[in-house]
Amino acid sequence: MADSLGSRLRQARQQRGLSLRSVAQALGVSASLVSQVEIGKTQPSVSTLYALANHLGVSLDELLGLAAPAARTPSMFGHHGDALPDVQHADDNPVIDMENGVRWERLAAGAGGPADALLVTYQPGASSSIEGKHMRHAGVEYAYLLEGELTLHLDFDTHVLRPGDSLQFDSLRPHLYSNRGSTVARGVWFVVGRRLHNQSTPDAPGAELGRGAPASAVDVLRAMDELS
Repeated sequence: MADSLGSRLRQARQQRGLSLRSVAQALGVSASLVSQVEIGKTQPSVSTLYALANHLGVSLDELLGLAAPAARTPSMFGHHGDALPDVQHADDNPVIDMENGVRWERLAAGAGGPADALLVTYQPGASSSIEGKHMRHAGVEYAYLLEGELTLHLDFDTHVLRPGDSLQFDSLRPHLYSNRGSTVARGVWFVVGRRLHNQSTPDAPGAELGRGAPASAVDVLRAMDELS
């Protein structure tokens, strides 16, 4: 998946006529890192993937190699006739594996609908940013933890989530997830409204978003418009 993800990011960058250096400068990372992600040598962190997707204006569906949104005709409820199944089996979940043991599995959802639906797994020691930097993106984030223990850093507060705990917050608030435990942490995430606010937003202190990045990603989320 790393190779195909990288090639799709590279294609999106080239289609927009952007150089490796300009993208790296916008995101505040090295051109070498962007290059290694594009050729599949390095997996991006959650925050880096969100930043790349936002800056390049790609959706999760596009990152996963699913049909381009332009080729679909969604209804007001996000249904597409025979384009998408009503039931999606676990083995058919599109997957993105990221740096440091973080996995996104796209759950059944109509492309272009109001929410990005994900099953998210954090291996022990995994974090949404290995550098410990917070991220922010458009939308409202909802999650329910199924197993394990996950630490949420939100603004200046720290919350420890355990099975049965849930959360919701405006995703423009700087946030960071990390698994400090010895077992896998897994939960269901919904990001609502990201697609409706795919516009430029200012950086948060310490955030890994590029300047002028459209507001998703996981916005990895216009990154999630495009995880179908």
